[in-house]
Amino acid sequence: MSSFLTKIVGDKKQWKRMEARAAELPRDYRVVYAEIKKYLWRFTSGDGSDIVAILDDVLATFEAGAAEGKRVLEVTGEDVAAFCDEQLRGATPYDGFLATWRASLNRVVLDQDVKKQP
Repeated sequence: MSSFLTKIVGDKKQWKRMEARAAELPRDYRVVYAEIKKYLWRFTSGDGSDIVAILDDVLATFEAGAAEGKRVLEVTGEDVAAFCDEQLRGATPYDGFLATWRASLNRVVLDQDVKKQP
């Protein structure tokens, strides 16, 4: 039980530190970081530590970009969703969702007998 509580308290402290770091970013970075968080949380599984680690990496990338005087879209590129997808690459929940969505798409198409239509 002690290690469980330590993990929860430690995770909460880490999250608060990350949020404080994000609050120090320039406005354009804060806005994009908030939207990225909303997007990435869709792909979390379990306790969310997978997404927290990705967000920590994104935050470090943003801090470096801001320190270099870059605008946020110079760091992410114009396609912020593609930037997020690249961060998620290899994350188990993301790969699992993609496999599920792909299978669902194929099943729906096949169920509509698309192959049989002229």
